[in-house]
Amino acid sequence: MSATGHENGHEDHGHHHKETFVTKYIFSQDHKMISKQYLITGLIMGFIGIAMSLLFRMQLAWPGESFGIFETVLGKWAPDGVMDADIYLALVTIHGTLMVFFVLTQGLSGTFSNLLIPLQIGARDMASGFMNMVSYWMFFVSSVIMIISLFVEAGPAAAGWTIYPPLSALPMAQPGSGMGMTLWLVSMAIFIASSLLGSLNYVVTVLNLRTKGMSMTRLPLTIWTFFVTAIIGIISFPVLLSAALLLIMDRSFGTSFFLSDIFIQGEVLHYQGGSPVLYEHLFWFLGHPEVYIVLLPALGITSEVMSTNARKPIFGYRAMIASVLAIAFLSTIVWGHHMFVSGMNPFLGSVFTFTTLLIAIPSAVKAFNYITTLWKGNLQLNPAMLFSIGLVSTFITGGLTGIILGDSTLDINVHDTYFVVAHFHLVMGISALYGMFAGIYHWFPKMFQGRMMNKNLGYVHFWITAVCAYGVFFPMHFVGMAGVPRRYYENTAFPMFDELTNVQVLMTVFAIIAGLAQLIFVYNFITSIFYGKKGPVNPWGSNTLEWTTPQEHIHGNWPGEIPHVYRWAYDYSKTYENGEYIIAGQDFVPQNVPLQENEEELNH
Repeated sequence: MSATGHENGHEDHGHHHKETFVTKYIFSQDHKMISKQYLITGLIMGFIGIAMSLLFRMQLAWPGESFGIFETVLGKWAPDGVMDADIYLALVTIHGTLMVFFVLTQGLSGTFSNLLIPLQIGARDMASGFMNMVSYWMFFVSSVIMIISLFVEAGPAAAGWTIYPPLSALPMAQPGSGMGMTLWLVSMAIFIASSLLGSLNYVVTVLNLRTKGMSMTRLPLTIWTFFVTAIIGIISFPVLLSAALLLIMDRSFGTSFFLSDIFIQGEVLHYQGGSPVLYEHLFWFLGHPEVYIVLLPALGITSEVMSTNARKPIFGYRAMIASVLAIAFLSTIVWGHHMFVSGMNPFLGSVFTFTTLLIAIPSAVKAFNYITTLWKGNLQLNPAMLFSIGLVSTFITGGLTGIILGDSTLDINVHDTYFVVAHFHLVMGISALYGMFAGIYHWFPKMFQGRMMNKNLGYVHFWITAVCAYGVFFPMHFVGMAGVPRRYYENTAFPMFDELTNVQVLMTVFAIIAGLAQLIFVYNFITSIFYGKKGPVNPWGSNTLEWTTPQEHIHGNWPGEIPHVYRWAYDYSKTYENGEYIIAGQDFVPQNVPLQENEEELNH
């Protein structure tokens, strides 16, 4: 069925006579179902990732201690309950991979791009439902392969989530360089294919399937961020794919793209002429745009949730779009700031410093615009709003340390310490996670037939998570400034770090409490799907088109004609000159309401 076909025909919508369980819930081509598949897969991967972080946080707080849970979970990798050094690095590696790619890239973009793009632009579905389905199932296959790699004999991939050679390029380097690494590379190759299919679909849908009146400058900011995110993905993911394929060649087919002059136990290997720094360039050319692929959808969700719950227009709509576009462009010319200690030319380092500090400008524009949107607003502090405000907080605190790390002279002092870990967890990890939670609380009724999540459990979830997130990552800055290096399984060999053990214990306790708090969310999420109380059709009083669709999901989204759009998405608390609301007794004007007499269209 075409996107515009059956405008008035009802025969194809309410029910599909041929739908079976498999076509409805498994191999579905409906964007609403695919978004749920992404979300649930992403949440499962997230829980595995969080569980791993708790295991290695325990090892950092109490190095060499015996824990029964280690023996239970890690088996032969924790003889007598003491964590083995090899598995420590593997846990760090898989934790990073799962959280960055599987949760915050596909779990966040996949879920909300699929759910919101057709609904908010006024389309029956994605441009290609089939490609959408293939994209999800490739993501699923790559997830399964990544999980399988945990169970291979020599252990999962272990070279840090960036898998730098030579650890990743020499299968004999260490246990985690064997079969686990091969599976990691295969999984990532499939993941990238999935991501590209999804991104192409999102771009085409936004460009071609907008309803009548929905110009680009009337799009909600959510759609703008998903659109730009997809473009960044299309530009940068192929570079990571090439890096992964070249690594596979080096590992299995005897090439030397990333290897040269390697000695193992005094014996020279035959690899000649490659450069591990080339791999770093390829990886970070994706790796830095990747952090914006993770962050931009969360910022878009925040824009929408914050404007709705402050009951006033988003501040600086065009500036927000311009800043998203500026971030997208600049994100492709800053990757070298990850490599200041790789022996790069100091002049080149100063160029990357300059471009990195430039990217702080559009980021600051966004932060100030969020704060001015909240200013004097009629704030509805529901869980989605709290997570959005939390995102602004972590975005600012995490971003400030980025200014230090973006400066080549300052970065050299704290590179590869916990300072870096603290920085990127706050600015992309926690911020993106908050954006994801805000989106789930806000659009839950749209995903699950009008059912609402429990608000009080949402408050508990937010406050414990917010306090504990800072409890983990704020002290981490000081540990990093004291010089504690990343990825070390224990620091007992360095007596100068002994007095920091208490800080490690503090961070671990906060991490465990934060991990347990997510169980409150899971309980709320699962019970609300089945037993949540039904809310009104438009529970938050939003202006965007998705709230004009019926609560029960139908094929094609709208039973009759697709609504036309007459205004932008942010006419909240809009009044005539005499101070009366445009629609009497209602402080919002949905996008499908025509301009009234004497009403001026806001020149945003």
